[in-house]
Amino acid sequence: MTGINQTNEELKKVLVALTRDLILIPSTAGRPDDIERGLEFMRNHIESLNHIRVSDYEHDGAPSIVILPEHVESPDVLLCGHLDVIEHTDLRSYKSEVRNGRIIGPGAGDMKGGLAIMMELFRDFHTRYPEASLGLVITTDEETGGESGIGYLVKKAGLRCGAAVIPDGGSLEEITVEEKGLLHLRLIVEGHAAHAAFPWYGRNALEYLVEKLQCIRDFFDNLRDKSQDHWYPTCSTTILQAPNRTINRVPDYAEADLDIRFPPPHTLESILNDLGNLIGDDPELKIIISAEPTHLSPDPLFLSVTEEITGRPARLIRACGGSDGRFMAAHDTPIMMSRPIVGELHSEEEWIDIESMLTYYRICERYLNLKLL
Repeated sequence: MTGINQTNEELKKVLVALTRDLILIPSTAGRPDDIERGLEFMRNHIESLNHIRVSDYEHDGAPSIVILPEHVESPDVLLCGHLDVIEHTDLRSYKSEVRNGRIIGPGAGDMKGGLAIMMELFRDFHTRYPEASLGLVITTDEETGGESGIGYLVKKAGLRCGAAVIPDGGSLEEITVEEKGLLHLRLIVEGHAAHAAFPWYGRNALEYLVEKLQCIRDFFDNLRDKSQDHWYPTCSTTILQAPNRTINRVPDYAEADLDIRFPPPHTLESILNDLGNLIGDDPELKIIISAEPTHLSPDPLFLSVTEEITGRPARLIRACGGSDGRFMAAHDTPIMMSRPIVGELHSEEEWIDIESMLTYYRICERYLNLKLL
């Protein structure tokens, strides 16, 4: 059942079912067949609508779909979501359960629950108002940087909109307006192999790299400001590896991946200069993903609607993470970055609160009614 007569309980059942169906699909970057299966699931949910068209895009192996009303190129409001989730080693992890008023499972909060809300909202709104200038875009590479999804659609395909709703940050009455910059780096060290009993004949790439990582850690520890609620640069070593598989051999190669986040006044240039001054030319630094800090400007109408529906003042917050919102914000597009209540993101116990899903749906529904009708 869909439409204006849908009760809260009926809507909750729909949102829970859609979310749980999506969680079952392990739509990770390394599983392109499941990515396509997830996109097909969403097409099936909405393509029966009249007066819409579904356009398929693909860039560097990352597919996206853009769904717009006929004869509309730049919708007044665009709902934006990503299907991809992070990789869990055990495929059996991709399941869900409903417990204590929550849907629990990988990707529930980031962002299968958000996708379910947008899918149902889009279908319901266009069922009642076929000519509404409302679009929907689903990408599949947000967890790996977004450059081939929203980045490509905005920079190369010319995707534009009057305002974007992106349920990928904040909370019910917390709207994100600042995001840290992002720098994913790979540090590479080449050494010289030797028998481990005679280490002086070699150059241990792994030990040398670990020493440099400690220097970097000390540098970022000195930037901490406990009075700023984590609004300072951070650096996390997320992958450390060497191809060596022999315990009595000094490794001749090692690499580490770093995830660096930084707020203004720091910039990509300043962070890279600091690292260069700290470690010199060895290890080699390879940039994987980079983005400057982002300012997001929400529509004031969305703030007032949030207060109306929740009964609490809307709060503008800063986020340590990043999102696809930065690509839209580069074109001065108002970005509404809030979502239902979620927790344990990127874990197997990730969850989304069901009652808050309904509340968030009603916020977006009310906003669209006032904005588009």
